[in-house]
Amino acid sequence: MFAAPADFTRFFDDAFATVPLMAILRGHPPETTVELATRAWDLGVTQVEVPLQEPAAVPSLKAAVAAGARRGLAVGAGTVSTPALVHVARDAGAAFTVAPGYDEDVLDACLQAGLPHLPGVSTPSEVGRARRRGLHWVKAFPASSLGPSWVRAVRAPFPGLRVVATGGLDARNASAFLEAGARVVALGSALGDPAQLDRLVGLLPGEPG
Repeated sequence: MFAAPADFTRFFDDAFATVPLMAILRGHPPETTVELATRAWDLGVTQVEVPLQEPAAVPSLKAAVAAGARRGLAVGAGTVSTPALVHVARDAGAAFTVAPGYDEDVLDACLQAGLPHLPGVSTPSEVGRARRRGLHWVKAFPASSLGPSWVRAVRAPFPGLRVVATGGLDARNASAFLEAGARVVALGSALGDPAQLDRLVGLLPGEPG
């Protein structure tokens, strides 16, 4: 049970300890979601997120959760922007939640449900609010608009911050965010684009970049 922000930190520290990538599988039917999740897992990308931006995504999340369980891997729910969606994510078997913004009610619901939460931030004020609640991991969104320099700048006054850069990233620009200090980059389209797979593999530990 993850009942405190410190538990969330330990969860994400472990989840992203070795691989600085997360796959976002948005808007796919269940079979395609499982296919792309399997591709990610086979590459070594252990963390997968299925966004819940519409009710039709719930079967896809459940399918990914079931497929991950067969491999001993957890799957998260994304676009968890209301307390009600926290309960949807929990009931679907998600191991963690991700949100596009910072919302105290969503955070409280996640604490009550025991689901580690990764809130979205785009300003130092939002980072400060998250840190005051004891959160060390945040999602920089939309990362493509914020840019790598934002990651570098915001980490200076918040040195313990762990940033997951998300939004508009692919295998071509992900390395710039990692070099700027992001701990993780979240990618969506790269898994479905054969032209990006070689670059994606190059971001993995032990692979030439």
